[in-house]
Amino acid sequence: MATEAAKSPASNERAVPWLSQFIGRNLRIHVNDKRMFVGQMKCADRDRNIILALTQEYRPPTESAIKSAITESGNPSVQLPLTSRYVGLVVVPGEYITKIEYEESTFGPGPVPL
Repeated sequence: MATEAAKSPASNERAVPWLSQFIGRNLRIHVNDKRMFVGQMKCADRDRNIILALTQEYRPPTESAIKSAITESGNPSVQLPLTSRYVGLVVVPGEYITKIEYEESTFGPGPVPL
């Protein structure tokens, strides 16, 4: 436990400037229940919670919708679109985040090094 505590300040010192370069950029955040949030990053806290503005939430189709589509079409590999809704300003809890992607802009500064 003491070893982890000793590593935290150093990793936080590197994480803060690295993470702050994404403020104002569009992020795609995947969470462990298969939802995805796409919005503009506003801030993050030490618990890895991320606040997004102008956010769309995307969900995969439900199992019943997939079964129904397979039955109706007769095609076992039918593709259903993600459902989406506008959710505005959201806090994405850090403990549920599985992947973060960002959009590169041709209008802003160069790509962000990862």
